[in-house]
Amino acid sequence: MMKIAGVREVSVRAPGKVNLQLTVGEPDERGMHPLATVFQAVSVYEEVTAHLTTSGSGITISVSGRDADRVPTDATNIAHQAALQIARATGVVNRDGEPDIHLHIEKEVPVGGGMAGGSADAAATLVACNELWRTHLSQTKLDEIGAELGADVTFCMHGGMAVGTGYGERLAPVLSAGEYFWLFVLDSEPISTGAAYRELDERERQIPDPLVVRSELMAALRSGDPAAVGAELRNDFQELALEARPELRKIFEFAEENLAAGAVVSGSGPTVAILAPSLWYQRELKAAFSDAGVGGELVTAHGPVHGARVVC
Repeated sequence: MMKIAGVREVSVRAPGKVNLQLTVGEPDERGMHPLATVFQAVSVYEEVTAHLTTSGSGITISVSGRDADRVPTDATNIAHQAALQIARATGVVNRDGEPDIHLHIEKEVPVGGGMAGGSADAAATLVACNELWRTHLSQTKLDEIGAELGADVTFCMHGGMAVGTGYGERLAPVLSAGEYFWLFVLDSEPISTGAAYRELDERERQIPDPLVVRSELMAALRSGDPAAVGAELRNDFQELALEARPELRKIFEFAEENLAAGAVVSGSGPTVAILAPSLWYQRELKAAFSDAGVGGELVTAHGPVHGARVVC
């Protein structure tokens, strides 16, 4: 195993995301779905602390924070997979082929809410391990490893706003003005992303060829006008989510009645992302939803924000 000297612990924060557009193509021969999406990183964060452990201990994981009891701590956790991938790429492994490291995940992004909490964990783990082990992998190499782990991982490392193509891992920066203020209405029961894709595949639908980001959305983002952006929010999973959870329709209706700039299901759902016209109106919307008892837990955030960063 590579000798590590000096720092024994590194903490990294990575953001969740919202998709302003999510267009899904037909699965290819590998069963993977090409995407055309616009990501925005938002100020709901996951924090991963990577700590060197004694020789032979392998990868161990602990979790605290939101939905901690619903997060696996074994090899099925994507953070475990991220640590293993970067360790094997750099030779930081013990006799059993694993790195000796403990990962503590402090969660803020809801589990199964379509906001890339797991991908943020993986992104933070890659950055933390690269820093902790002083392996000096380039961002390009980290992006390659991230793309192997999942479509959103690479974006969570970069943050900001980006167009995602391929399977979401090919990123191009978005020319955007202004700051955007979101109210996320959470649901206690997650929607399986895999099941959502399978359901989408079984439906007859029109798929644009080629898959592209809508020019109207890009123009709205350049203008920095929340109302223009809100009018262009689109997600191929939205109708599925509304059919599976009819109660979500009340959230969209209430948002419209209270003059939100727009609303969209985040990822495959069931989280509903409501775009406010301003910071002041974000607070008014939250108060209105709370007073009316519409939807579940309410979380405010802004974007775009930076990607994965070392915090200590």
